[in-house]
Amino acid sequence: MDKFASRLDGAWVWLSAAVEESQEGRWVRDAVERQVIADIRAATHALHGGRPAPFTEDSWHVRIGRIANWAGVLRLAARAGGWELRPVVGHSPTHPAGMAELLSGIYAIGEQGERWMTRLREGLLPPGDEIAQAEAFLTGPGSVEDLELFFYD
Repeated sequence: MDKFASRLDGAWVWLSAAVEESQEGRWVRDAVERQVIADIRAATHALHGGRPAPFTEDSWHVRIGRIANWAGVLRLAARAGGWELRPVVGHSPTHPAGMAELLSGIYAIGEQGERWMTRLREGLLPPGDEIAQAEAFLTGPGSVEDLELFFYD
């Protein structure tokens, strides 16, 4: 399995662990956690105009930049809440999972966007299917964009 596939799989595992903990009542978000998620959503609005991913009509810079923006937002969110972002590839989320695991899972994809942006500036195009998968993870039905719908608190 290539690096991106491992990263995407790990991201889903970590995000899903946190959502499951919340849905099972083992993690009840506090007011700060709720506000941080609302702030993340506001700061990462994809401005896709309701178009479904992949955003193939947008330039590579826009597509990758949209993904990469998540990394900076999540680093700021983690610092603000005192949560530690951890690598997801080859690691299992801690239990009970909570905000640190949720942010770490999403961060894995944003961090990949930063790596792609560095390579793009060097003239190297990332695989289009990977960009599409990252876009689908972050935006659209059942994605991080809908994250708030997964919480019942």
